[in-house]
Amino acid sequence: MIFDRVKPLDAILATAEKKGLQRTLGAFQLTMLGIGAVIGTGIFVLTSEAAQKAGPGMLLSFVLAGFVCAVAALCYSELASMVPVAGSAYTYTYAVMGELLAWMVGWALILEYAVGASAVAVGWSGYFVGLLDRGLGLHIPDAIAGGPNQGGFINLPAVVISALVTWLLVVGTTESARVNAVLVCIKVAALTLFVALSVPAMNTEHFTPLLPTGVAGMAGAAASIFFAYVGFDAVSTAAEETRDPQRNVPIGLIGSLIFCTIFYLLVAAGAIGATHDSSFAQPVRDAGGTLLEPGSLALAARCNAIGGVQPLACSHEALAHVLRSIGWVKIGNLIGLAAFLALPSVVLMMMFGQIRVFFAMARDGLLPERLAAVHPRFHTPHVMTIVTGVVVILMSAFLPVGKLVDYSNSGTLFAFAMVAISVLVLRRVDPGRRRPFRTPAVYVVAPLAIAGCAYLFFSLNLIAMLVLPVWGALGLVIYFTYSRPRSHVGRGVPD
Repeated sequence: MIFDRVKPLDAILATAEKKGLQRTLGAFQLTMLGIGAVIGTGIFVLTSEAAQKAGPGMLLSFVLAGFVCAVAALCYSELASMVPVAGSAYTYTYAVMGELLAWMVGWALILEYAVGASAVAVGWSGYFVGLLDRGLGLHIPDAIAGGPNQGGFINLPAVVISALVTWLLVVGTTESARVNAVLVCIKVAALTLFVALSVPAMNTEHFTPLLPTGVAGMAGAAASIFFAYVGFDAVSTAAEETRDPQRNVPIGLIGSLIFCTIFYLLVAAGAIGATHDSSFAQPVRDAGGTLLEPGSLALAARCNAIGGVQPLACSHEALAHVLRSIGWVKIGNLIGLAAFLALPSVVLMMMFGQIRVFFAMARDGLLPERLAAVHPRFHTPHVMTIVTGVVVILMSAFLPVGKLVDYSNSGTLFAFAMVAISVLVLRRVDPGRRRPFRTPAVYVVAPLAIAGCAYLFFSLNLIAMLVLPVWGALGLVIYFTYSRPRSHVGRGVPD
């Protein structure tokens, strides 16, 4: 049977104790890691895409995406407190539903973490190029400022930042967390300043019509803006490097998500209502009234033809553009600078999560075991870090941010749904096991998480939806030809 390989929770915990990583992180560092992973490209870059899809309704998009993440986080917290080891959703699924589905979850997490890290690196590159051009008058040639889809050959800035983050992760977890904490403070300060200037200037009339593209448009924007919340689950991948993980991991997961959700709603409200033009946050349409595709050449041409202050959907620096439009030009430029400085922390956390998932899979024999080697000096999985860094560098060099974001979301939604299913199954098959954190109203919360993930998945565009099954089919080929014959559980290899 192909569903017969389940790795007992006790065996997973014993493996982590024997071959584990050094525990150096506390609750505050975990919360900072979660905030660092969440606040990034989604709020600084994708706000304009959400405005084009939903107009003022993007405020509801943030609510919908945040709700789905909240119920998923409650499920994550229960499993992470029970199984405080590296691997996140992959490890949880292995313990509950078996090796095949665990492999599929781990394979899907590549879309969340590695592809997501590439998307953020590309988003950071746009800020870097813009700052050099406006601030110093230095123009980077188009050939090395973007990939083929952007009219260039290679996105060199994205390559450089990905390489620097890879080096930092090789050096050490504690050092990475310290750098991340500084970058988180920069991001939080920038968003606080934005809220302080935009919310008092908000005009509620700018929220009408609230849903210019209907519920479908709002859901489509939520499916994209979901990327703004992705990353909180990276906290659970650090469980094996956390002191007192049964207490600190749930704090990091839920605390970082609550903090970011409140900020996002305030930022979205300010972005919609702060300007003097009531049409500022409305979607851009062509001369015939047809809604234009976000990121399309037609939208770019239409935006260039608009005189005066351009709509929010036309900007690649959404929050900076809002402040400039209400007269805070210099502070708007500072917001752009803060995004430039802080986005690398999201690349760091995305790669951090990916490396820990790969580490767990290699430790189980599903990937080459030499990839799970821990550096004798830095105590980090350095081989896996370098391999992951190369993958991120290649994707960020040649692919555009919009496609990367949607591809990442497809894998993330699948993984989140599997975690919710695992919580339900484990409650039935092992009800007596100690649960330091219990998901409240689990038979309501977990089904809501599953249904919410499914709804957002089917709200993605068709190509993004097809990426998951195609990617999954490739993963199955690798599993049955390489991983299954070498599995420790399948071969009965003792840990």
